[in-house]
Amino acid sequence: MTKMEEKTVTSQKIYDGKVLHVFKDDILLPNGEPSTREYVKHVGAVCILPLTDDGEVILERQYRYPFHEALIEIPAGKLDSPDEDPRAAALRELREETGAVPRELHYLGDFLGSPAIMGERIRMFFARGLTFREQKLDEDEFLEVFRMPLADLVEEILKGNIPDGKTQAAALRVAALLEKEKKQ
Repeated sequence: MTKMEEKTVTSQKIYDGKVLHVFKDDILLPNGEPSTREYVKHVGAVCILPLTDDGEVILERQYRYPFHEALIEIPAGKLDSPDEDPRAAALRELREETGAVPRELHYLGDFLGSPAIMGERIRMFFARGLTFREQKLDEDEFLEVFRMPLADLVEEILKGNIPDGKTQAAALRVAALLEKEKKQ
Protein backbone atom coordinates (compact mmCIF):
# COMPACT_ATOMS: atom_id res chain seq x y z
CA MET A 1 0.00 0.00 0.00
CA THR A 2 1.26 3.48 -0.90
CA LYS A 3 2.10 5.77 2.00
CA MET A 4 -0.45 8.60 1.95
CA GLU A 5 0.40 10.81 4.95
CA GLU A 6 1.36 14.47 4.53
CA LYS A 7 3.55 16.04 7.23
CA THR A 8 3.01 19.59 8.52
CA VAL A 9 6.16 21.73 8.48
CA THR A 10 4.60 25.09 9.46
CA SER A 11 1.03 26.22 10.08
CA GLN A 12 -0.23 29.79 9.85
CA LYS A 13 -3.71 31.00 10.79
CA ILE A 14 -4.63 33.52 8.08
CA TYR A 15 -8.19 34.24 9.25
CA ASP A 16 -9.83 33.73 12.65
CA GLY A 17 -13.59 34.20 12.44
CA LYS A 18 -16.53 33.35 14.65
CA VAL A 19 -17.27 30.08 12.82
CA LEU A 20 -14.40 29.59 10.38
CA HIS A 21 -10.67 29.49 11.01
CA VAL A 22 -8.56 29.53 7.84
CA PHE A 23 -5.05 28.11 7.77
CA LYS A 24 -2.19 27.95 5.31
CA ASP A 25 0.25 25.13 6.01
CA ASP A 26 3.57 24.26 4.43
CA ILE A 27 3.74 20.48 4.19
CA LEU A 28 5.82 17.60 2.94
CA LEU A 29 4.10 15.24 0.51
CA PRO A 30 4.48 11.46 0.92
CA ASN A 31 7.38 11.58 -1.58
CA GLY A 32 9.18 14.24 0.55
CA GLU A 33 8.48 17.14 -1.81
CA PRO A 34 7.20 20.43 -0.29
CA SER A 35 3.71 21.76 -0.97
CA THR A 36 1.09 24.07 0.55
CA ARG A 37 -2.38 23.37 1.92
CA GLU A 38 -5.05 25.99 2.56
CA TYR A 39 -7.99 24.78 4.59
CA VAL A 40 -10.75 25.73 6.98
CA LYS A 41 -11.09 24.37 10.52
CA HIS A 42 -14.63 24.10 11.87
CA VAL A 43 -15.86 23.05 15.31
CA GLY A 44 -18.13 20.40 13.80
CA ALA A 45 -21.87 19.99 13.38
CA VAL A 46 -24.80 17.62 13.56
CA CYS A 47 -27.77 16.93 11.32
CA ILE A 48 -30.91 14.96 12.05
CA LEU A 49 -33.40 13.24 9.80
CA PRO A 50 -36.59 13.31 11.91
CA LEU A 51 -39.21 10.82 10.71
CA THR A 52 -42.81 10.90 11.92
CA ASP A 53 -44.81 7.75 12.60
CA ASP A 54 -46.61 8.50 9.30
CA GLY A 55 -43.35 8.30 7.34
CA GLU A 56 -42.91 12.03 6.84
CA VAL A 57 -39.58 13.80 7.21
CA ILE A 58 -39.52 17.10 9.09
CA LEU A 59 -37.66 19.48 6.75
CA GLU A 60 -36.65 23.12 6.74
CA ARG A 61 -36.49 25.73 4.05
CA GLN A 62 -33.71 28.15 4.97
CA TYR A 63 -31.95 30.95 3.12
CA ARG A 64 -28.28 30.16 2.56
CA TYR A 65 -26.31 33.31 1.88
CA PRO A 66 -23.37 31.80 -0.08
CA PHE A 67 -25.86 30.54 -2.69
CA HIS A 68 -28.34 33.43 -2.37
CA GLU A 69 -31.30 31.09 -2.25
CA ALA A 70 -33.51 29.18 0.15
CA LEU A 71 -32.55 25.51 0.33
CA ILE A 72 -34.46 22.48 1.62
CA GLU A 73 -32.53 20.71 4.37
CA ILE A 74 -32.93 18.47 7.35
CA PRO A 75 -32.45 20.14 10.77
CA ALA A 76 -28.80 20.80 11.57
CA GLY A 77 -26.49 22.98 13.59
CA LYS A 78 -22.93 23.44 14.72
CA LEU A 79 -21.53 22.12 17.95
CA ASP A 80 -21.24 24.69 20.73
CA SER A 81 -17.66 23.50 21.38
CA PRO A 82 -15.31 20.83 19.99
CA ASP A 83 -15.93 18.61 23.03
CA GLU A 84 -19.75 18.86 23.03
CA ASP A 85 -21.47 15.49 22.84
CA PRO A 86 -22.85 15.26 19.26
CA ARG A 87 -25.92 13.33 20.48
CA ALA A 88 -26.79 16.13 22.93
CA ALA A 89 -26.23 18.71 20.19
CA ALA A 90 -28.54 16.78 17.83
CA LEU A 91 -31.29 16.68 20.44
CA ARG A 92 -30.84 20.41 21.12
CA GLU A 93 -30.89 21.42 17.45
CA LEU A 94 -33.90 19.23 16.65
CA ARG A 95 -35.88 20.71 19.53
CA GLU A 96 -34.86 24.31 18.84
CA GLU A 97 -35.53 24.23 15.11
CA THR A 98 -38.62 22.00 14.89
CA GLY A 99 -39.96 21.50 18.41
CA ALA A 100 -39.54 17.73 17.94
CA VAL A 101 -38.34 15.45 20.74
CA PRO A 102 -37.51 11.87 19.66
CA ARG A 103 -38.02 8.64 21.54
CA GLU A 104 -35.16 7.10 19.51
CA LEU A 105 -32.02 8.75 18.14
CA HIS A 106 -29.71 6.61 16.00
CA TYR A 107 -26.24 7.59 14.79
CA LEU A 108 -25.95 7.21 10.99
CA GLY A 109 -22.27 8.07 10.49
CA ASP A 110 -20.26 11.12 9.53
CA PHE A 111 -20.62 13.40 6.53
CA LEU A 112 -17.54 15.20 5.20
CA GLY A 113 -18.92 17.74 2.74
CA SER A 114 -15.72 19.11 1.24
CA PRO A 115 -12.75 17.22 2.72
CA ALA A 116 -10.15 18.75 0.41
CA ILE A 117 -10.55 22.22 1.96
CA MET A 118 -12.96 22.02 4.90
CA GLY A 119 -12.40 20.31 8.26
CA GLU A 120 -16.12 20.24 9.11
CA ARG A 121 -17.34 16.83 10.30
CA ILE A 122 -21.13 16.54 10.42
CA ARG A 123 -22.46 13.73 12.61
CA MET A 124 -25.69 12.41 11.08
CA PHE A 125 -28.60 11.11 13.17
CA PHE A 126 -31.98 9.49 12.54
CA ALA A 127 -34.80 10.41 14.93
CA ARG A 128 -38.04 8.43 15.43
CA GLY A 129 -40.95 8.37 17.83
CA LEU A 130 -41.40 12.14 17.70
CA THR A 131 -43.45 14.24 20.07
CA PHE A 132 -43.74 17.97 19.53
CA ARG A 133 -43.22 20.94 21.80
CA GLU A 134 -42.62 24.60 21.13
CA GLN A 135 -39.97 25.57 18.61
CA LYS A 136 -37.13 27.70 20.09
CA LEU A 137 -35.24 29.31 17.22
CA ASP A 138 -32.06 31.30 17.82
CA GLU A 139 -32.44 35.06 17.29
CA ASP A 140 -30.63 34.88 13.94
CA GLU A 141 -32.52 31.82 12.61
CA PHE A 142 -35.28 32.25 10.06
CA LEU A 143 -36.65 29.05 8.61
CA GLU A 144 -39.85 27.40 7.47
CA VAL A 145 -40.55 23.93 8.85
CA PHE A 146 -42.62 21.53 6.74
CA ARG A 147 -43.13 17.80 6.15
CA MET A 148 -42.58 15.55 3.17
CA PRO A 149 -42.99 11.78 2.86
CA LEU A 150 -39.58 10.06 2.91
CA ALA A 151 -40.31 8.40 -0.45
CA ASP A 152 -41.01 11.83 -2.00
CA LEU A 153 -37.83 13.27 -0.48
CA VAL A 154 -35.78 10.43 -1.96
CA GLU A 155 -37.46 11.01 -5.33
CA GLU A 156 -36.69 14.75 -5.19
CA ILE A 157 -33.06 13.93 -4.33
CA LEU A 158 -32.80 11.53 -7.26
CA LYS A 159 -34.29 14.18 -9.58
CA GLY A 160 -31.57 16.61 -8.46
CA ASN A 161 -33.99 18.97 -6.71
CA ILE A 162 -32.38 18.78 -3.23
CA PRO A 163 -28.75 19.94 -3.60
CA ASP A 164 -27.84 19.89 0.13
CA GLY A 165 -25.34 17.05 0.59
CA LYS A 166 -26.06 16.19 4.23
CA THR A 167 -29.78 15.94 3.46
CA GLN A 168 -29.06 13.67 0.51
CA ALA A 169 -26.75 11.40 2.49
CA ALA A 170 -29.01 11.10 5.54
CA ALA A 171 -32.21 10.54 3.52
CA LEU A 172 -30.68 7.86 1.32
CA ARG A 173 -29.16 6.08 4.33
CA VAL A 174 -32.45 6.14 6.25
CA ALA A 175 -34.38 4.92 3.20
CA ALA A 176 -31.92 2.04 2.81
CA LEU A 177 -32.07 1.21 6.55
CA LEU A 178 -35.88 1.14 6.53
CA GLU A 179 -35.91 -1.05 3.44
CA LYS A 180 -33.48 -3.43 5.17
CA GLU A 181 -35.73 -3.47 8.29
CA LYS A 182 -38.73 -4.44 6.13
CA LYS A 183 -36.85 -7.47 4.77
CA GLN A 184 -35.86 -8.77 8.20
